[in-house]
Amino acid sequence: MDKEVELLKVLSEPIRLRLAVLLAVEGEVCVCQLSAALQEPEYKVSRHLGLMRAAGLVEARRDGTWMYYQLAKPACALQSHLCEFFQHGFDRHPMIKADRKQLKRAGCGK
Repeated sequence: MDKEVELLKVLSEPIRLRLAVLLAVEGEVCVCQLSAALQEPEYKVSRHLGLMRAAGLVEARRDGTWMYYQLAKPACALQSHLCEFFQHGFDRHPMIKADRKQLKRAGCGK
C-alpha cells in the first residue's frame, strides 16, 4: 500500500497532476515545452518532475542539454488505472485544454 499512497501524494499537487495528464496524452515531452505549456519557470517544472521521478511516475531521457520526460511503466494496478484515466478523463477540463493548446504552441508536434 505504500507505493499507492506515495503515488497519490505526488499527484495531489496541481502542477504535478497537470504534468501527468500532459505526459499521458502527449507522450514524451521536453521540459522546456512543459514549462511553456504550464506557463511556469523551467526550474519549477523540473523540480516537480524530479519528485514525480522519485515516486516512479515518470522517467527521463537526456538528449544533449535537453531532458525529455514520459510516464513510467506502471508499477502497480493503481498507477496503471490512473495512466489510462489521464489519457481521456480530463479531455473537457478547461485547464488541461489550455495546457494542451499552449503545448502545441511550444512546438510539441509528435
